[in-house]
Amino acid sequence: MKVNCFVCPVTVAMLAAAATCAAAQTAPATPAPQTAAPARPAVAAPPVIPAGIQPPGDYTIGPDDVLGIVFWREKDMTTDVTVRPDGNITLPLINEIAAAGLRPEQLRAAITQEAVKFIEDPSVTVIVKKINSRKVYITGMVEKPGTYDLIAPTTVIQFIAIARGLKEFAHRKDIVIMRNEGGKSVTYPFDYEAIVKRTKPDQNILLKPGDTVVVP
Repeated sequence: MKVNCFVCPVTVAMLAAAATCAAAQTAPATPAPQTAAPARPAVAAPPVIPAGIQPPGDYTIGPDDVLGIVFWREKDMTTDVTVRPDGNITLPLINEIAAAGLRPEQLRAAITQEAVKFIEDPSVTVIVKKINSRKVYITGMVEKPGTYDLIAPTTVIQFIAIARGLKEFAHRKDIVIMRNEGGKSVTYPFDYEAIVKRTKPDQNILLKPGDTVVVP
């Protein structure tokens, strides 16, 4: 028996359309092209401040002190300097500038005032790296007489301890502190025994640069 197969053209067209629609739904969508964000301008990094020391509250710059002068964004201007015996320092472009007798913030202001002649909006930092100008002296009947740097508030009895203490036959009640005040030599008595017994605490004064402690 012969069977004739006949497919309606309309049915074929409908099946083809359905297949095309299904393929369109399952195909992955093509992502839209993205526009690159505009580059941000580079921001200057903050300056790296070298380590220094914390000077005493009454500190003023003196000869032989070592200072760090830091200019933000101006590496060629950043340098370490030693205060000369005449009290001046030398900096690139600025050349000579007086430093002795000034506090670090006063020197910073003075350097900034000179730097504006060569640099737009200078940012200056002054760092105290080493104090060599604040000397105190002790002589006589102590274990280690000599010259010491006064880099922190120090009383007379603390200074004697730094000098390793009194010798056995020291005249403990007759110690004196010699100081130059207004161009005149002034002496202050110091009774070690009274200080230990806490009967004359006012004699245990803070030392100043240039003081000499004499232990007979």
